[in-house]
Amino acid sequence: MGFFSGLAAEKYDRQYSDRKLLERIFQYFKKQSKYLLIIVVSLIVRAIIEAISPVIVARGLDQVTHKDISNQFIFLLSGIILILGVLGWLTNFLRRRYSARTIAELIRQLSTDAFEASVQQDLSFHDSYDSGKIVSRITFDTREFGQLVTISTDVFTQLITSVTLLVILFRTEWRLSLAVLLLVPISLFLVIRYRHIARKITREGMRAMANVNSAIKETISGIAIAKNFRQEEAIYEEFNEANQTSFEVNVKRGFIISIVFPLLRTVGSIATALMVYYGAMSVLAGYISAGAWYLFLSTLEQFLFPVFSVASFWTNVQTGLSAAERIFALIDAEHTVKQIDDISPDHIEGLIEMKNLYFRYTPDEPVLQDFSLTIEPGETLALVGHTGAGKTSIGRLIARFYEFQEGELLIDGVDIRKYNLLNLRKQMGIVSQVPFLFSGTVEDNIRYGQPDCQREEILDIGGKIGGGEWIETLPNGIDTLVGERGAQLSMGQRQLVALMRVLVQKPSIFILDEATASIDPFTEQQIQTALDLILSNTTSILIAHRLSTVRSADRILVMRMGEIIEEGNHEALIAQGNHYAELYNTYFRHQSLEYVEEAGKFIKKQDLQV
Repeated sequence: MGFFSGLAAEKYDRQYSDRKLLERIFQYFKKQSKYLLIIVVSLIVRAIIEAISPVIVARGLDQVTHKDISNQFIFLLSGIILILGVLGWLTNFLRRRYSARTIAELIRQLSTDAFEASVQQDLSFHDSYDSGKIVSRITFDTREFGQLVTISTDVFTQLITSVTLLVILFRTEWRLSLAVLLLVPISLFLVIRYRHIARKITREGMRAMANVNSAIKETISGIAIAKNFRQEEAIYEEFNEANQTSFEVNVKRGFIISIVFPLLRTVGSIATALMVYYGAMSVLAGYISAGAWYLFLSTLEQFLFPVFSVASFWTNVQTGLSAAERIFALIDAEHTVKQIDDISPDHIEGLIEMKNLYFRYTPDEPVLQDFSLTIEPGETLALVGHTGAGKTSIGRLIARFYEFQEGELLIDGVDIRKYNLLNLRKQMGIVSQVPFLFSGTVEDNIRYGQPDCQREEILDIGGKIGGGEWIETLPNGIDTLVGERGAQLSMGQRQLVALMRVLVQKPSIFILDEATASIDPFTEQQIQTALDLILSNTTSILIAHRLSTVRSADRILVMRMGEIIEEGNHEALIAQGNHYAELYNTYFRHQSLEYVEEAGKFIKKQDLQV
């Protein structure tokens, strides 16, 4: 089963420069310009308040040393500090309130864009990449990016405070200010050296988390199979392997964080010790006042804190940038199916032509080579053959789920790549081998492709299938809840609902990849009735597994290794006694009435002999 697939990047992943990432991020922020203005103003005001508060205290400290200081001055000084504190709280409140709103909107928009990109991707994309990992990008990565924005606003406030303080410190004592400034390049050097390691380990951490999500999703989806084959212990072990890898990567990530922060704190402590010594010597020498010395000591950490913040939160920053990188990679993933025009006909007749077509899933996996086929409007074509013959691939190409590499595929004489894809698929009815039903009622699922279909029309069409008995067998008729993936219905009932979807849609082209699961004869007859209703009004391509379906076809193609080896109707192909006759005897003959009658006679004869 292989839930765990390592920490390798997906093929559509790409690395963006920091500049490119910031440009993309800015495009999202532009939509929040009104709130951003409030946030920026609040940031600047709060930063200035934080910068001037220690200056006012320092100046007051110098005044307190004078003998003529009055109580009025002390009350005034305390009042100013109180007012600044209240203003600081108010601006911080405004910043955080509107930041929360902006970040929530940003995450919502990113999630929407990522989800839309995923939905718009070709089926080949979803066949190639694990859905659990895609879900991880849309949910987990967008939240991680939101944390980056929160951290960025905090660091931006501190940077403004630092710049303001630097100006004040230089005006107070330029020699001590230069000493403080020399610490900045040392800290920046450490941060830059740390950057590449942090980005790399963060990417690995996100991939590990995506693997865990993938394991959980696949396990829950296949829990019935796991229990049926008593594999609970095996799936636990494979999940535990993915979870253990995620744990090890996160421990490594935490180790990197634990190194850089104490190192920078050590630099800050050394700077404080030097400032205490040289500041005291400067006060004794009369170069600066005691208030100025206090100002340097009290603002030193405040000045260096943004640099320390960038370093200490650098893993978070890299996590956010890596998350943005993974989200944008999903959004920017190229489509393999590409339309070259936008033709949107109101109706198509259903003439399908394949001319010298070449198709492969991978460069070393050819499926169809120089393949040609014409299907007339209204014709029912059945495709039969062993697994890997190319039957399903033909249906997928007509539905534009995959792109062919060479040749032509025409619908009504027009290159299929020139049609508007949504309009084309509106005129196609497709039923997959395993019918998928969404949570909701039977009615919801029937009207899925035709939302404006009326309830009376659904009941009327449903009544044409076995007199509507299949509806009566449902607990609440078409109001019956189907459960997740249709788990509350039998396989036969799911197939009937899937066929009803097509009937209410009234398509011009019908593609059926018939289910292989066995069903009771009564339900099979109902399914055949529904099929006959569809086949009478469509050009139909049937990837057949039932004898009744094969016999209902106007023409049967027998395929092997991507080639047509036999062609004709059921009786003619049986008479030839070639590959189709072999398939019939192997897969279809036991479904025939003649076989059942012969088996019955044989059993009766054996009983008489006993």
